[in-house]
Amino acid sequence: MDMQGEHRIAAPREAVWEALNDDDVLRACIPGCESLERTSDNELHAVVVQKIGPVKARFEGEVELANINAPESYTIQGEGKGGVAGFAKGGADVTLTEEDGETILSYTVHAMVGGKIAQLGSRLIDSTAKKLAGKFFDNFQAHLNPEPVEETA
Repeated sequence: MDMQGEHRIAAPREAVWEALNDDDVLRACIPGCESLERTSDNELHAVVVQKIGPVKARFEGEVELANINAPESYTIQGEGKGGVAGFAKGGADVTLTEEDGETILSYTVHAMVGGKIAQLGSRLIDSTAKKLAGKFFDNFQAHLNPEPVEETA
């Protein structure tokens, strides 16, 4: 599966970079994330629960950050095992460019799935991946730009 996209985030590039490298922010923004722990400067251990069609799986695996060029770009690569449901592995190249005080986050993902989830078909897997990416970016944008809370008199 290959996927690419671009999101405009209403925050300066340095703030977006910091948030993308903050374990607590990622834990809160990744849909289905049960845990995310840094095991070294560039490595994380993650547990994520996802439902893809009729298959619900708990993926556990390692994520590595490589090709780091702060605050402009990096590559995220990893592999997760979901027991009888199968596995997912792949990577994403992420690039941040600043424009008019906002940040354009561009990404290109290359991923592969195997096992039971691979039998679901590429259309279902692709649509689920796009939906999860959209949810992540909605959560990420909301974290960087929280809605103001109205005070009641």
